[in-house]
Amino acid sequence: MPTPSAVRPVHLLALLSSGLAYGALAYATPRTQFGQLLALLAVAFGLYVYLLKSGLPLRAGLLAALLLRLLWLPALPSFSDDYHRFRWDGLLVAHGINPYQYRPDELMAEQEAQRISADSTFQQLTPATSQRLAPIRPTLATLYPKLNSPHYYSVYPPVCQAAFGLASGLFPATEVGAVLVLRLLVLLAEAATAALLLALLRAFGQPLERVLWYLLNPLVLVELTGNLHFEALMICFGLLALWLLVRGRQTISALALGLAIGTKLLPLLMLPLLVRRLSWRQFIVYSAVAGGTVVVLFLPFVSLDLLRNINRSLTLYFSKFEFNASVYYVVRTVVFWRTGYNEIALIGPALGRTTAAFALLLAWREKPVTWPTLPRTLLFTLAIYYFLATVVHPWYVAPLVALSVFTSYRFALVWSGMVVLSYSTYQTSAYLENPWLVGLEYVIVLVVLAWELRRGTHAAPSNTTRTL
Repeated sequence: MPTPSAVRPVHLLALLSSGLAYGALAYATPRTQFGQLLALLAVAFGLYVYLLKSGLPLRAGLLAALLLRLLWLPALPSFSDDYHRFRWDGLLVAHGINPYQYRPDELMAEQEAQRISADSTFQQLTPATSQRLAPIRPTLATLYPKLNSPHYYSVYPPVCQAAFGLASGLFPATEVGAVLVLRLLVLLAEAATAALLLALLRAFGQPLERVLWYLLNPLVLVELTGNLHFEALMICFGLLALWLLVRGRQTISALALGLAIGTKLLPLLMLPLLVRRLSWRQFIVYSAVAGGTVVVLFLPFVSLDLLRNINRSLTLYFSKFEFNASVYYVVRTVVFWRTGYNEIALIGPALGRTTAAFALLLAWREKPVTWPTLPRTLLFTLAIYYFLATVVHPWYVAPLVALSVFTSYRFALVWSGMVVLSYSTYQTSAYLENPWLVGLEYVIVLVVLAWELRRGTHAAPSNTTRTL
């Protein structure tokens, strides 16, 4: 990578062009317009690679990362409709209704009376719930047709629910207002992530300019800031946990990891990597504090139905939903040829168990076992998880981009560019995936990964600078 110097006119031109591309994505590109979306993201990724290779100065890159995020501030999410469920859950939280206790169709029984009458799992509303529901019924009735999963219980952990409740509590009837609050929370998390990435890079003796690999990454900008996915908070809390571990502050680190798990369950995969970095006593205490933090976060939502309904949602996720998968699609096809059925209910959980086995194997075989090498091993742990998953939405790749900052691997950056091909699914309301585009995405990612492994990237010292 060239040595950063002063900002050159070509940098300004590239940044201005990036801003125009993001502006068009934020305000003039519905996700059904796949050709336009793909062209704009291709431009954004091309400029991203150029800016990193041309030696954009760190301060200029940090300022650009902030301004490009502020560009999205008043925009509604363009490529994801999940924010409608965020508002729905937030309205319930703000009015004292447990979002894990009732499905949206149960709360809107009038609109779903015929379907619900045949559903033995339907839960009748208590008088207290009906009373709390009354003031927000008109808003919920407006939101309900926009939900993409009205027949499923909420799957968002308590940290997300707190954010949703804050946004909907401040702006119960205003979509733009609630979105603005959520985006400000994401921006605060991204600002903290920037500071933590810089602190960790400095602690590991790595070039500070690597922070721009994450902060200027188009997928991160579009999916976290633009589409309001709370991987932003998960990444922030996860990096905070790592930074505190590096500084020897294990108890506070465990609290931070608990918050990360309370945002998304994925950071649980970090725990096996701590077994050999801490003594057994330290690991047990650390796990207990992290687990206790998660329990405390769930306490406001405790009910007899909590565990049952969350288990239902997770079971459905692993045994019914499929999107942009790789290994799973291959296994599904082979099994279908032999049985004539889609055996996702068996294949999904089996791949999940395989992921757990690989995670334990990586933790056991890891060499050397140091704090600077933890991001590398975690990167591969999460990569295996996604390669074996039945669902891989574009924003799932963002944590891989963050972890790659501390390694010499680039396959996650390539994946962050290729995963946008999955948006071809949304060109029609039928949501039909294009298997050729899915295959192209994973073939390119796996070829890059295999090439990096073969050339010995994994053996490169952690403080060595490599060009993109």
